[in-house]
Amino acid sequence: MSSFTSELWVSPLPDGRRWKLLRSFSYHVGSRNSRQVIKVPKGRETDFASIPKIFLPLLPFWAKYSKPSPIHDELYRVKAIMGKPITRKKADRVFLEAMLTDFKSHKQGKAVAYLEYWAVRLFGWLSWHKPKRHLTRNSNPQRGQI
Repeated sequence: MSSFTSELWVSPLPDGRRWKLLRSFSYHVGSRNSRQVIKVPKGRETDFASIPKIFLPLLPFWAKYSKPSPIHDELYRVKAIMGKPITRKKADRVFLEAMLTDFKSHKQGKAVAYLEYWAVRLFGWLSWHKPKRHLTRNSNPQRGQI
């Protein structure tokens, strides 16, 4: 069974929709001792489960703010695992694997994992094809801005 290497430490951003990682965070793909590791560096932003709103009422609260979401966001951001390019299908399969790992102690975890997986398979192409977002924002407002 795959594994997460640490707790997820985040802080909300002022927009109320995104969160910033306070510590780096990693996930071993495939098995606990796998050499294939996805690392999400400190400072990265996540919006957690950014699936279409029609699916949100179907998700329990714990599923929206879960460890697999920042892993999936990172895969969509860099489109690679350890420098090796991946497909969107691979990113989504890793997301499913991570959810099945993280949700295993929840009664409906498997059903929720598959619901989220199919949501990203159906709609993830919208995010996959977006240009990479820069992590830093202009911290010096221009004259006239608050």
